[in-house]
Amino acid sequence: MKAIEVEQLIQGTLIREGGGVKLRRYIGADKTNHFEPILLFDYFDSTDPLDYLAGFPPHPHRGFETITYLLEGTITHEDNKGNKGVINAGGVQWMTAGKGIIHSEMPSSSTGRLHGLQLWLNLPAAEKWQEPHYQEKSSEQLPIEVMESGATIKVIAGTIDQGLSSPIIEIATRPLFLDIILPANAIIQQTIPDDYQAILFVIEGVVNIGGQQVTAGTLASLTNGERIQMEGKNNQNRNHCLLIAAAKLHEPIVRYGPFVMNTQEEIMQAMHDFRTGHF
Repeated sequence: MKAIEVEQLIQGTLIREGGGVKLRRYIGADKTNHFEPILLFDYFDSTDPLDYLAGFPPHPHRGFETITYLLEGTITHEDNKGNKGVINAGGVQWMTAGKGIIHSEMPSSSTGRLHGLQLWLNLPAAEKWQEPHYQEKSSEQLPIEVMESGATIKVIAGTIDQGLSSPIIEIATRPLFLDIILPANAIIQQTIPDDYQAILFVIEGVVNIGGQQVTAGTLASLTNGERIQMEGKNNQNRNHCLLIAAAKLHEPIVRYGPFVMNTQEEIMQAMHDFRTGHF
């Protein structure tokens, strides 16, 4: 099998988003589509309430999916369709915005640590006009594979080589989203289809991929291939990373803020529909 290697290391850009939430943007800052169908990757981690209390007040989306995965803290969300819910530590919210939704995500506590990420995945043209809907899973609902080495793989989306599958289903880009913890010198391998876009983000420690070390706070875009091997290299602490991959759509992408469509005309229609209350 062709080995997957590191193509590029990305340190991200520190920004404030939503009502003023401090975060680091790794994908999506320059609005290029080099990582399609992965449109955006934002990572946030703070114990300072001033960095996150403003949250993400009501805002629109059309044409893609937002995935919010929390490592620590609690977020309350609601939308203009009457849906409400809570994302707790270790849980994931997979929102298919489809033809349009207005929602908010706000921290549930004014103290403590808020730690997690938001990912955007594109939808194919045929699915951009579907009704908005959610899949929400708590940490307890997401399966974990425990390896002989002590490594663990939490399956947020997709199916791992050991056969364990996520309860998140029927996603257009057939993604793989894994939360991996590697003790020192532990090795995990995972197959990924050759026509997928794959990234790896290191939260803690150091992860080796094909001789390239990826350190904490770094996102690695990965080459096309069929199998990735990840090795924990930090001997003092655990090595914690996220592996995300999704099928490329090979369609035109036109994006403007929270709208991602296939043509400029569809973007103009999205702006008109939002302004005239048709979301």
